[in-house]
Amino acid sequence: MDHHHHHQQQHHDHYDGGENDYMQQEDDWDRDMLLDPAWEKQQRKTFTAWCNSHLRKAGTQIENIEEDFRDGLKLMLLLEVISGERLAKPERGKMRVHKISNVNKALDFIASKGVKLVSIGAEEIVDGNAKMTLGMIWTIILRFAIQDISVEETSAKEGLLLWCQRKTAPYKNVNIQNFHISWKDGLGFCALIHRHRPELIDYGKLRKDDPMTNLNTAFDVAEKYLDIPKMLDAEDIVGTARPDEKAIMTYVSSFYHAFSGAQKVSQGTPLNVMNFYTYPICPSPHSLLEWIRRTIPWLENRVPENTMQAMQQKLEDFRDYRRLHKPPKVQEKCQLEINFNTLQTKLRLSNRPAFMPSEGKMVSDISSAWGSLEGAEKGYEEWLLNEIRRLERLDHLAEKFRQKAAIHEAWTDGKEEMLQQKDYETASLSDIKALLKKHEAFESDLAAHQDRVEQIAAIAQELNELEYYDSPSVNARCQQICDQWDSLGVLTQKRSEALQRTEKLLETIDQLYLEFAKRAAPFNNWMEGAMEDLQDTFIVHTIEEIQGLSTAHEQFKATLPEADKERQAILGIHNEIAKIVQTYHVNMAGTNPYTTINPQEINAKWDKVRQLVPQRDQALIEEHARQQNNERLRRQFANQANVIGPWIQTKMEEIGRISIEMHGTLEDQLTHLRQYEKSIVNYKPKIDQLEGDHQLIQEALIFDNKHTNYTMEHIRVGWEQLLTTIARTINEIENQILTRDAKGISQDQMNEFRASFNHFDRDHSGKLGAEEFKACLISLGFDIGNDAQGEAEFARIMSIVDPNRLGVITFQAFIDFMSRETADTDTADQVMTSFKVLAGDKNYILADELRRELPPDQAEYCIARMTPYTGPDAVPGALDYMSFSTALYGESDL
Repeated sequence: MDHHHHHQQQHHDHYDGGENDYMQQEDDWDRDMLLDPAWEKQQRKTFTAWCNSHLRKAGTQIENIEEDFRDGLKLMLLLEVISGERLAKPERGKMRVHKISNVNKALDFIASKGVKLVSIGAEEIVDGNAKMTLGMIWTIILRFAIQDISVEETSAKEGLLLWCQRKTAPYKNVNIQNFHISWKDGLGFCALIHRHRPELIDYGKLRKDDPMTNLNTAFDVAEKYLDIPKMLDAEDIVGTARPDEKAIMTYVSSFYHAFSGAQKVSQGTPLNVMNFYTYPICPSPHSLLEWIRRTIPWLENRVPENTMQAMQQKLEDFRDYRRLHKPPKVQEKCQLEINFNTLQTKLRLSNRPAFMPSEGKMVSDISSAWGSLEGAEKGYEEWLLNEIRRLERLDHLAEKFRQKAAIHEAWTDGKEEMLQQKDYETASLSDIKALLKKHEAFESDLAAHQDRVEQIAAIAQELNELEYYDSPSVNARCQQICDQWDSLGVLTQKRSEALQRTEKLLETIDQLYLEFAKRAAPFNNWMEGAMEDLQDTFIVHTIEEIQGLSTAHEQFKATLPEADKERQAILGIHNEIAKIVQTYHVNMAGTNPYTTINPQEINAKWDKVRQLVPQRDQALIEEHARQQNNERLRRQFANQANVIGPWIQTKMEEIGRISIEMHGTLEDQLTHLRQYEKSIVNYKPKIDQLEGDHQLIQEALIFDNKHTNYTMEHIRVGWEQLLTTIARTINEIENQILTRDAKGISQDQMNEFRASFNHFDRDHSGKLGAEEFKACLISLGFDIGNDAQGEAEFARIMSIVDPNRLGVITFQAFIDFMSRETADTDTADQVMTSFKVLAGDKNYILADELRRELPPDQAEYCIARMTPYTGPDAVPGALDYMSFSTALYGESDL
């Protein structure tokens, strides 16, 4: 056992297992393979037997290892049998090129299994190079029979060695350390067989000093019972100082493959007490202790991982350990204790001394080591779960921190710039009020976010306390958020103050603006009114009017100092605004919202007013002088007009009286009128002089004159009437004289007509109206009563005396009518006499007769006025010519 333990330590020191080692052996080939002819002989025998043990399955075999693989066909077959895979189709030709091709196919297949073929070429194999052929076969054995062996985390050569050591551990006179001299006495081979098939060999009878017997026993039993062909001769092994390692490894690998699937031992085999220690399934205390020693540090390692994933992997590993790795070890420990107790009991019963395992392999050692293991294991799962819970909490908190921080940072993004903008510097009052409202809303929004900042800080604090691995970056971010939060607070306060200050200033300015507007408007209106009044074109007609204007102007001038004071006050308000703007650097956006009037405008208008005052003074003075001159012209005109007017009036009346009063004969009246005519003509220069004065008045544009009721128009009309009247009156008298003489009317009759006319001329106008004329006719004995006939008769008379239908009858027309009336009877008689002649003494006349005798218009005139004749002697178409006379002259005495 001691030896064994020592060996295993050595093994662990020298081999780290794995493919590197296997590759190493390949490289060793060139160095040491064929130095010893005895080794080459052993290899030929072993490799041939090994190849045949497989080729048998395909119903063939080889005799000579370097000859029989030369065409590559059996080589390809061998590979197919051991790999269970199909190779590329071989070439059946006998030429060297075909053989090389087949061997290459085999070599390519080996290479495809991850094997590096060092300096082995197809040509050498085809040429029968023994060294190369053995090298290639060894490569195949290594790859297909040894490389896949795996025992307790060691593989290939190391695995095989460890397997041999494990299986032969209970046999005290066997110590397997290598694949050469450890096998020389044959006990190793026997122990392997006895361990698995104790009924095949009576191990107790074997002696260490009889290697030939031991080797032959093992090889014969293996060939006979285990189907392992005899791969070496006992003489070869015994006769060689150091048997060939590759040959031994090949042979031993066959035992491994024979037994690795058949671990079970047939029960009930009688075992004597001395054999007990070699009980085939007895576990090794050494390996169990090794395992415990390796496992405890893993369980005691309580260094937490940073990530959930890594911790969960640990938990997974631990659960694998509990579920997969530990249960077999529990069984192993249990089995060791049972075996130990059984062994001691049997020894005691056989009166043998008790079995004492070597130091550190005691059952008590195993128990105490196991206790430590359980102790280490005890808190491990709980620790893992707590750590996972902690990490879960941390992950949750960290995620929460990131989310809240991200939301907060998104919210604060751009807020500092927003708070630092100087928009209020250019804002109007209404803008400022809006900005203040907006800022108030922002402040409450900011206050609402305080909570989140506190939460963020609280989470960061908790992450620190729970020792979160990424705390530094969390703290940095948290610090940044808090610093920015403080900065936002300060900026908010500053902005609030700036906005309020600006609001106050703008409100003050606004008040001043309003006051300015309230006072500027009436003042501006006053100035505009004043300018209008001062420039007002005045039309005056009297001195009183111009004096009134002058008085008003003086009163206006008296108000100017007061107005100037108001102007100064209004400009003072404006200066106050300018002072505030300058002192507090308020950027006044725009102008006064309450008025469009500005100081420049006020001053400009004021200057204009002051400029207009003296102009107005001058204009009034000039107008006053003009009015005085006009007054003089008026008086001059009036003085003359007041004489001329009444004179014309008097003359008119006198002329009227002459023509009406009938003093003396018509000839006397005519003489009288001619004297008047002369005096009127002599008055003409006075009228001309008045026209001259009137011309001056018109040029001076004087339209009224209170000093006289006579206008030039009156006088002109009067004068013309006077001239016309005198001329007409003279003419009338002359006509009366003519009428009187022609008709033979006496002066008395003329006077009678006159008296009648004057009697009915109530208004002394020298004309009669229609009604006055009717009354006059009735008084003279005309029959024009109110019946229809009377109306018709009056209408006939009116058409004679007033042919132009003026509605008035002159004295001349009256005389003409009256003088005609006296001679009318003759006219009627003459007409009738004429008709009688035409009718040829008939009582009627025919239309054709009239048309024949008279001019056409006269004939038609008469026909139209006659009625049909209805006397006893009437004929068709007879007209009553008497009716014509009646129609024209009324009933006569005829």
